[in-house]
Amino acid sequence: MELTTDIWHDLLVGPGHITEANFKTAVLEATAARPLPEILLDKGLIADDQLGQIVAGHLGFPFVRLTQATILPEVLHIVPEVVATRQQVIAFSKDKTGLKVALVDPTNKEELEFIAKKSGDQVTAYYATPRDVAGALRRYEKDIQKSFSELLTEEVTAAGQGPAGEVPLAKIVDLISEYAYANKASDIHIEPRAKDSLVRFRIDGVLHDILNIPKNLHDQVVTRIKVLAKLRTDEHLSAQDGKLQIKIEQDKVDIRVSIVPIVAGEKIVMRLLSSHTRQLFLTDLGMNAADLAKVKAGFNKPYGMVLATGPTGSGKTSSIYAILTILNTREKNIASIEDPVEYDIEGINQIQVNAKTNLTFAHGLRSILRQDPDIIFVGEIRDKETAGIAVNSAMTGHLVLSTLHTNNAATTLPRLIDMEIEPFLIASTVNTIIAQRLVRKICEQCRTSVKVTESVLAKTVSLPLIKKYLGSKKELRLYQGKGCAVCHQTGYVAVVEAGVAGDLARGHHHRTWRDLSELVHLEPRLHGRVFH
Repeated sequence: MELTTDIWHDLLVGPGHITEANFKTAVLEATAARPLPEILLDKGLIADDQLGQIVAGHLGFPFVRLTQATILPEVLHIVPEVVATRQQVIAFSKDKTGLKVALVDPTNKEELEFIAKKSGDQVTAYYATPRDVAGALRRYEKDIQKSFSELLTEEVTAAGQGPAGEVPLAKIVDLISEYAYANKASDIHIEPRAKDSLVRFRIDGVLHDILNIPKNLHDQVVTRIKVLAKLRTDEHLSAQDGKLQIKIEQDKVDIRVSIVPIVAGEKIVMRLLSSHTRQLFLTDLGMNAADLAKVKAGFNKPYGMVLATGPTGSGKTSSIYAILTILNTREKNIASIEDPVEYDIEGINQIQVNAKTNLTFAHGLRSILRQDPDIIFVGEIRDKETAGIAVNSAMTGHLVLSTLHTNNAATTLPRLIDMEIEPFLIASTVNTIIAQRLVRKICEQCRTSVKVTESVLAKTVSLPLIKKYLGSKKELRLYQGKGCAVCHQTGYVAVVEAGVAGDLARGHHHRTWRDLSELVHLEPRLHGRVFH
């Protein structure tokens, strides 16, 4: 099922979902490998679920969001995995009216007849977006009879018992990487211990113990990863950083490797960076409409600074990449200086910091200014020299995007002043400050409701905050996750929550900062519960 450009124009530009200019730019960039809808989504011009509702309405089929559907394993497996993958179809519900299936092409009558014949049920077709179906297909991996973790354990156990020459190190490393990717892990930790080596995955911001590797295999696994990352295999007493790339399914995954010597041996941390499946878009950041408008107003200016702030691992760089994806057009020259380059973006000149050649943020930024840039991305403002050059660049007709380590948006000002930037320069150059956290959200698959009295809630949250956000209710209905295979029995999934402070010179930021500060303190004590 393919819609023509004219149909897309009528569906998107006519009702005002996107502008004529943005639509024409996306059409010029569209190819057979990257069709028009993918371009629109990658640029953040429209949200995936919004696009899905528009297409479903045009086709005359109901729309379903599979990420919010509870799919039982016995229902999912009515359609074999091979068929589901080839035809992009998911069986997601079954009741007395029959079987409900979601398809990327709900007009495919042959496939619907096949499913009806195989299941013996009446089949109702729903439309789901390609990205939503791709995410749902991973549930087959979570529900297979022999889980991937068990397979890993068997491989490592067999390797530990076999002759040294027969240890399948390549397969072990590949299995660990593939399992981490399938479970949406951001980091892989391989930690040597006294009697064995522990493999842990960071999933949704929390570390999970996955696998114990026999002690005699740890050094061999480290050597294998060093070879892949082009690091020195004979160096065991100093830290090393490298990068490797693997292909999983249809995705090329860049893996950043850090190896440091600890008492028990060499510890490895590998960060998985997948530009195709892991990239966040502005609509994914949890901002309300007012904050999203501030961000767009900030980066649509031809000069000034847009800063993403927050602690390590809160998604600052991902937020800036989401903005860069929107700004990346043929008529603009975009350059970046990063340490490291996390995602390769076609059309952007990305420079990797290299301390050995004295290519620092400051020196690289000076060089970029001689390259006639329109937009500059500085991976991180770390020192006063980099801060000074960035501010001067923002004053001289360049749009500068960067990240800064601060606790919230408000402390960005004293942080820049501490770097010897004059207050009047900050006020005249900083367009927008984004403060964000990586918080846990209740898993939609296992969410249940509970009633909590105000007195019970008051044990963890102060009464003024309860009154402010909940009113005079004495009994509240809250939600919490029971734990399921989708969320790894935690009851939560990770989501980036962002608050924005903008228009510094006009003084519109005070309330935003104050509300954000209160909510940041409120969220951990509520421990992820959602008010109804």
